[in-house]
Amino acid sequence: MGKGGGCVPSKKKLPKSTTVAASDDDSIPESTPPPATNHVVSNESITSTISDPTRNLKLFIVFYSMYGHVEGLARRMKRGVEMTPGVDAVLYRVPETLPEDVLRKMQAPPKDDSIHVIGSPDELTAADGFLFGFPTSYGCMVAQMKAFFDSTGQLWREQKKLAGKPAGFFVSTGTQGGGQETTACCRWTAITQLAHHGMLFIPIGYTFGGGMFKMDSIKGGTPYGAGVYAGDGTREPSETELAIAEHQGKYMADFVKRLAQS
Repeated sequence: MGKGGGCVPSKKKLPKSTTVAASDDDSIPESTPPPATNHVVSNESITSTISDPTRNLKLFIVFYSMYGHVEGLARRMKRGVEMTPGVDAVLYRVPETLPEDVLRKMQAPPKDDSIHVIGSPDELTAADGFLFGFPTSYGCMVAQMKAFFDSTGQLWREQKKLAGKPAGFFVSTGTQGGGQETTACCRWTAITQLAHHGMLFIPIGYTFGGGMFKMDSIKGGTPYGAGVYAGDGTREPSETELAIAEHQGKYMADFVKRLAQS
């Protein structure tokens, strides 16, 4: 899992319907600002998703998982989200970018078809909050997840459909020095994605309690969010790692609910 599926470069692009920057010619330069009329985000645009107090809030758990470790955290996280009344969790898988023959050579298991592959970045606008999960590749998020974030260019230009929405991260690495923190650092390098959309990064700190301080066993998870050590891919998430993921799900759901009620 530490290989993350991102170590093998892929020339396969996301379907054109799901990407904004399909080629060098139509990509949006990072230095190009959004149109001037969209620089100011109104309170109405930030609160539009909570205008109906009778509906359940939606927290999207959007992830990429090659060998199942991140998916295991995502499923446990969903259980945590749904402990909070009035908040529904929805699992989404980002599109795969590697060809099937490469996945077979990497001995990646078949993906669970019951989890919907997010078809368009526009689907993100229906959520009230997010938890993004991915494995690492050389201390950064894998290429599949980065490709999905790169496809949100039109949402970035509008600066109103994701701005103000809370989001967190959870990760998988192959080793204890493999990037659990460097990727939100895995997460630091991911936080930039949220910042450019005007989203709110919500870490869990040490709210899980004493379990985060135990030194009697190997465990993933940091103040930035849940995590798992996959080793060579055969190590399964420990109960502590899954419990931190469940805690993060409930923690984020509670935050989303408080934000909606404020």
